[in-house]
Amino acid sequence: MAVQKRPSCFAKILLALLSVLWSSSTGASEARRFPNILVISVDTLRYDRLSISGYERPTSPHIDSLLRKGVRFEQARTVEPLTAPSMVSVFTSLYPHDHGASRNGIRIRPQLPSWPRALAARGYKTAAFVGNWTLRDELLGLGEHFETYQEVLNRKRWGLFLGEATAGDLNERSVDWLAGHQAKNGDWPFLLWVHYVEPHAPYRFRAKLAKRLGIKSRDKRSDRYDTEVAFVDRAIGDLLTEVYMRVPAQDLLVVFLSDHGESLGEHGYWGHGRNLHEPSLRIPMGLTWEGKIRSGRVLRSPASTLDLGPTLLGLIGLPVPQAFRGLDWSQGLLGEDAPAAISRTTFHQAHKGAVQRRKNTQARRLGLLAVGTVKDGDHKEILRLKQEDTPLKSFGLSSDPKELNNTADGSEPSETLTDWLSEVRAGLEASDELPPPSLDEENLEQLRALGYID
Repeated sequence: MAVQKRPSCFAKILLALLSVLWSSSTGASEARRFPNILVISVDTLRYDRLSISGYERPTSPHIDSLLRKGVRFEQARTVEPLTAPSMVSVFTSLYPHDHGASRNGIRIRPQLPSWPRALAARGYKTAAFVGNWTLRDELLGLGEHFETYQEVLNRKRWGLFLGEATAGDLNERSVDWLAGHQAKNGDWPFLLWVHYVEPHAPYRFRAKLAKRLGIKSRDKRSDRYDTEVAFVDRAIGDLLTEVYMRVPAQDLLVVFLSDHGESLGEHGYWGHGRNLHEPSLRIPMGLTWEGKIRSGRVLRSPASTLDLGPTLLGLIGLPVPQAFRGLDWSQGLLGEDAPAAISRTTFHQAHKGAVQRRKNTQARRLGLLAVGTVKDGDHKEILRLKQEDTPLKSFGLSSDPKELNNTADGSEPSETLTDWLSEVRAGLEASDELPPPSLDEENLEQLRALGYID
């Protein structure tokens, strides 16, 4: 019987090295077939204040140009009109009562699945540059989903504290990271997220852009808001110029969206977060990928920010985690034919802005203000939970886009809405079993200055 010789120590080392090199080469090869992904999100940007949406002022030439190169979701809505909960929902494809961060100042559940994590597992280098205090990793915990997570907070908010970024500084940090990534990693794919804070209140008056918009005075808040939209639009144009200089258009998938809109006096309200009316719920959202997504496409079916994760993974051929709750639109976007219109109800929730005490064991369930549904982008129901006179509101958005005519007339909420309320409440109660939010005095003061604490 022949005795099989064992490999020498040198042979073992050589085999191990060859195995590592082979697997590394295979991983690099697989990673390079994926596109680079740039996510641009803009704080408090209304859908109807973009010129591509029919607004009479030319507020957004660069955003318009970007959205015309791909698909624009005309009926997109955020799941919650508050920055931290909204952006976590974007990246996890989960509702706020699922991921736990239903209010600013509350951390997400640890170790959640997300599409940044799914991309990192396939070789993507992931980075985020955020310019809003409420997205601080210390407060939110979203940083665990990115390899690099930088908070750019070098400008005073309300003249009080360093709580936000200038668009120019965000661009500089992001482009510097991209240059470093390419120098170090070559053509390995990246996911880069940039979150601009303009046009969040206080609305600054951008005098140099006001003239182009036909605005002569800074007196009206709504006019100042428009100059802020034009300001961030110009910054986005600068960022895209820098990125396209470094990345071929066919190798870059660009995502554009707003975290939520902004009420500018409609329904007697200024700001966002506390109601589910269209000015703060409906958002601009689009995807651009030259040579893959046909330009000029407009999707008129109802869409949600939860859809971005499944759709992105579908576009690049990766499996969608079972936990994701959004829809995958990728098949319709990659073909010649426009995606088929679908019947769909989208679901929404509103919460108090931020926790008001250092520790609160019921911060999530006690913060719920309203739930809402929108069926087929038209029939809308809003149930206010702490308003005794007219808790239920119902609108037909096709004929009443400004939501001026409440048709509820004392009727009971639909079964769909009551089931949704039950789900949200149960999820919030389960999330409150997590360790309670614990905020130091600095964070409480900063959130109060931002207007998120009564």
